[in-house]
Amino acid sequence: MTIERISDTMQRITCANGKEITLIGTAHVSRDSVDEVSKTIDEIGPDRICVELDTGRYKSKTEPQGWESLDIKTIIKENKGFLMLANMALSSYQKKLGEQMGVSPGDEIMQAASLANERNIPLSFCDREIQVTFKRAWRLSNGWNKIKLISSLLTAVFSKEEISNEEIERLKETNVLQSMLDEMASELPTIKKVLIDERDQYLASNIYMAEGSKIVAVVGAGHAPGLVAHMEKLDRKEVSSSVEHITKVPPASKSGKIFSWGIVVALLGIIVAGFIRSGWDQGLEMFLYWFGLNASLTGIAAILSLAHPITIIVSMAAAPITALSPTLGVGMVAGILEATMRKPRVRDFEHVSDDIMRFKGWFTNRIIHALFIFMTTSIFASIGTFIAFPLLISKLG
Repeated sequence: MTIERISDTMQRITCANGKEITLIGTAHVSRDSVDEVSKTIDEIGPDRICVELDTGRYKSKTEPQGWESLDIKTIIKENKGFLMLANMALSSYQKKLGEQMGVSPGDEIMQAASLANERNIPLSFCDREIQVTFKRAWRLSNGWNKIKLISSLLTAVFSKEEISNEEIERLKETNVLQSMLDEMASELPTIKKVLIDERDQYLASNIYMAEGSKIVAVVGAGHAPGLVAHMEKLDRKEVSSSVEHITKVPPASKSGKIFSWGIVVALLGIIVAGFIRSGWDQGLEMFLYWFGLNASLTGIAAILSLAHPITIIVSMAAAPITALSPTLGVGMVAGILEATMRKPRVRDFEHVSDDIMRFKGWFTNRIIHALFIFMTTSIFASIGTFIAFPLLISKLG
């Protein structure tokens, strides 16, 4: 394989079998990237175009989606509330950058797809399905990394800092991107592995194996170095082109289930020990401490989140009960109940990407509000459970 660097953003890769791949590394919110893609396709006249896009995202961008397709209750019931918030925050941040630059996120990718359709050039969607990527990132991350990920996304969403056009264009420079990825790897190694490394491999395999002798591939600049490195290994037959192992969502960790049940058993054991060692009155007092601590913290979360009064009352009553079930959290109860009491309106679905960027929107948009209540009550209830341990143990003495 030979690699010729044509410019800071473009490389021409000639494989051992003679296939020629022109790789364009773009910034997803850059007007220059859109223009560069059009110009390159015009000049090369490829027999196939490959894009960093999956079929699901392509359809969502090209086919009108009815607001009825988003079932907020099902999302919360399936315990995907945190994942949905992270997805919304990331999309909104990209949209905010795009509005500053006068383009929509991924316009250069869609431009490549559009030109392929206009000119009857075969088009390959080479990226992994976005839901698989998010689910793998979430399932493979520990609790602390999940909190850091959501915190980083929310900080970016609410940030008022303006990013200049020059800074956006700098994101296409390999050295700048590499330092950013190195920083992510040190802070969130699992997230970086799933979002960047695995997708580098997935994209490289699909582009390398795509039919055609003259291919133009359009990908985000952050993927270009890793993608080229993996293509070199594929060309030397050092690695397999199969990507099956990174397209599966791993099962829930057994250690996580064991830990959750261990918490339940330990709490019940402490309360039962109180009854046995100190009698009925002391045992009952310990149980009421436990009940009051969980209920009050959950109630505080619901009140601060401006939940519906019925949501507040039911969540407080349910908190101590759900805390004893690793599969049913109070956040699930609170979120579903809030979405029931305040049913999302058409306007909420239509403006979710704008509302999530405004602090007020987290309370006025009923979709975001239900997810917000799911998140706050889940976090506060968990805090209550861990605070309960030293408090109940001290009562045993």
